[in-house]
Amino acid sequence: MATYKDAGVDIEAGEAMVERIKPLVRKTFTPGVLTDIGAFGAFFKVDWKAYKDPIMVSSVDGVGTKLKVAFMMDRHDTVGQDLVNHCVNDIAVCGAKPLFFLDYFSTGKLIPDVAVQVIEGFSTACVENKCALIGGETAEMPDIYEPGEYDLAGTIVGVVDKEDIIDGSTIQRGDVLIGFPSSGLHTNGYSLARHALFPTYDVHDSPAELQGVSIGNALLAVHKSYLGVIDSLQKCVPVHGLVHVTGGGIPGNTKRVIPDGLSFQVDYGAWKRPGIFNLIQQAGAVPEDDMQKAFNLGIGLIAIVPEAAAAHVLKNLSSENPVVIGSVTDQ
Repeated sequence: MATYKDAGVDIEAGEAMVERIKPLVRKTFTPGVLTDIGAFGAFFKVDWKAYKDPIMVSSVDGVGTKLKVAFMMDRHDTVGQDLVNHCVNDIAVCGAKPLFFLDYFSTGKLIPDVAVQVIEGFSTACVENKCALIGGETAEMPDIYEPGEYDLAGTIVGVVDKEDIIDGSTIQRGDVLIGFPSSGLHTNGYSLARHALFPTYDVHDSPAELQGVSIGNALLAVHKSYLGVIDSLQKCVPVHGLVHVTGGGIPGNTKRVIPDGLSFQVDYGAWKRPGIFNLIQQAGAVPEDDMQKAFNLGIGLIAIVPEAAAAHVLKNLSSENPVVIGSVTDQ
C-alpha cells in the first residue's frame, strides 16, 4: 500500500503550517481585504474614489540564488522580506503604491519551521509597506528540490493615478542622477558572488572588509524598500525618472527609463563602495565591467531630477544619504 505521505507529500504538515501562519497573514490585512486565508481566491476592494484615473500596476519576481546563502546559513527570516521589498520597489519607481502581495513557496519536503520563518518575512515587509499579504501557494514537490531547499516567487499589485505615472518621458538633457544607498547586494548578482567568494571563504568568516560582520550575514542583508524615499521625493521635487537598480546594475537599469536621443554618464567614484563588493571583486578577480553589470555596487535607487532641484533633494532627504552620481547627456 502506498500513501501520499509515502510518496513525499505530507498534507497534515501543510495544514498545520497554515494554522501557524494565519496570525502572521492577518497582521497585514488592510481595509480592502475581504477574504480570510484559505479561500480559493483572494478578494480586495479598492477605494476607487481616492483616484482620478486609476491605473493598476503589477510585477512578479523571485529571490534568485540568494536562497543558496540562506540554506548555507540555515537562516530563513530575511528572504521573505527581500521578495516583498523587491516587488514593491519595482512598482514604486513607476509611481504606484502597493495594494496587495501574493506569494509562492515550493519545496521538496515541507519543513514547517522553515516555511513559517519565510512567511513571517513576507508578513513583516507587507506591514512595513502597508500592503496586504492576500494569498499564496505552498507546494510540496518531492524529487524537484535538493533536501532542505525551496524556491520563492511573489506578485505585487498596486495602483497609481495616470497623471502621476513616472515613466521617464519627462527626462531632459542636464537632469541629475541622485543615488540612494543600498543595504547590500539586495537580490541580484548572487551567482557571481558565490562563485567568487566560496572557494576561499566560509559563510561564517568575517574578513576585515566587513568590519566584524560575517560574509553570510552581509550577503543576507535585507533588500531595502524605497517606498518611503520615493514618497518623500515626490513631495519634495519634480521627479522625472526613477530607477530600481537590480540585475544589470546601474547601466542596465538606468537605460530602461532614458528616452530615445538621450544618454547618461555615471561617476563610479562619487560614493564609497560597501566592503562586500570590494571583497567579491578581490576574491574572484572580477573585472570592473562585470562588477558594474552584475551588482548595484551600493546604489539601490536612482532619482532623475532637474539640475535645479538636486540641492533640494540632498538637503531635504539628507537622512537617506543621497549622492549625485551622474547626469543625463546627449546620445
